[in-house]
Amino acid sequence: MLSTAAGDPRHQELRIRVVERNLGLPVKVMVIGILFYYLFATTWMSGPPFPKSTSEEPTRHFAQEVVQMTFLVYAALNIGGAFILRGMQQIQPLFVQWAVFTLALMDGLFLAGMILITGGLDSSLYWLYLLLLVRNTISVPAPLAQIMLNVLMPLFYAAAVFLDATISEMDHETHDPLARPLLLRLVLMGAVGAWCYGLEVLLDKQLRSLDELRELALRREQLEASGRLAAEIAHQLKNPLGIINNAAFTLQRTVKEGKKTITQQIQIIREEVDRSDRIITELMGYAQLVEGRVEKLDITEELDRAILQVFPPAVKYEINIVRDYAAALPQLLAQRNHLAEVFVNLMQNAKEAMNGHGTLTVSAAHGDNFSITVSIGDDGPGIPPQNLERIFEAYFSTREKGTGLGLAIVKHNVEMYGGRVWVESELGKGTRFAVQFPARTLMKLKR
Repeated sequence: MLSTAAGDPRHQELRIRVVERNLGLPVKVMVIGILFYYLFATTWMSGPPFPKSTSEEPTRHFAQEVVQMTFLVYAALNIGGAFILRGMQQIQPLFVQWAVFTLALMDGLFLAGMILITGGLDSSLYWLYLLLLVRNTISVPAPLAQIMLNVLMPLFYAAAVFLDATISEMDHETHDPLARPLLLRLVLMGAVGAWCYGLEVLLDKQLRSLDELRELALRREQLEASGRLAAEIAHQLKNPLGIINNAAFTLQRTVKEGKKTITQQIQIIREEVDRSDRIITELMGYAQLVEGRVEKLDITEELDRAILQVFPPAVKYEINIVRDYAAALPQLLAQRNHLAEVFVNLMQNAKEAMNGHGTLTVSAAHGDNFSITVSIGDDGPGIPPQNLERIFEAYFSTREKGTGLGLAIVKHNVEMYGGRVWVESELGKGTRFAVQFPARTLMKLKR
């Protein structure tokens, strides 16, 4: 129930722009202008519409003066809020959200003051609180902030009614019993607030479900297109290589025993064909030209699965694996093979760097802007500074039998989902690879 669209900055910015800036500002300008006229330019507060308000009732008269002063503060805050809302594109979103929360809080307080001077329980301004509850639900979608506001609104109203009754007693006025009608109104306000929040949660879950379905469909379509292209590349390149390999093998069998030079050259042809075949196979993984199914993945489960693959329990390694997973990490929409290639490649590199003994640290934490940051570190010898800028390049390898595609695949797979990868290393102290994935993003295919 506390998981709503408030986590998406785009949704929150849209709500604030439409409700607070485009609709709220013109309405507030009109209301503040009308109230200023009646509070300071007329005898409205001491005239017939409010028989309680006479100069012979000092306590109520003092309360009215307090409301007038409060109005000036309220108007000044709204002027400042208007400047913030008009320039919200150039201001930090968090600051804008706090400004909207403060303005909503001041609206509830000032409305309580107006109810105090317009009859308390008899004031028809009560119904504006119901509008404020709806407005708070739209403009302040953050769950805890919204619940706090919608709990304070009934408290403000109850305080205004009780204060009005207290002033009436001090000024020897009569008033109707409060308990039953006040309780009914507070129950109505609580019901409206709960209904608005529940409706928002249901609509938000429906919108997120539709967004996920659209994203899943788009990623599946992209992967299907990639798979078709993969099959075409395999057919166009691997078949000619097979023909060359067969021809070289046949030619080698027909060469006479004494012509060793020709035999050696033919053997080189076959070895190069085999090598080209391996590179093409790995390039298909590098380009992500494979069929696959996009699904919701738990990042910690994928990390544990990669650990089991690189460090199977049946084999005893002198490597201590330290896991550090944050709680409540969001799920990723991705293909399992893509993440597996990232994590397995990084863990395999760490395993080889430590030469079979050391400490591997695997962590997953909340990152900036609702992202997930995965860190895989080792205490191996580290990477020379001159190689740090090249390790993600295709075909760059410092190992004799390496193809140089492992970290290139890692970089490509991460960037395909809108993420990024970087490395920190110091000679003699180890290496740490960090991968950051947006919790929700459209997959990007490189051309």
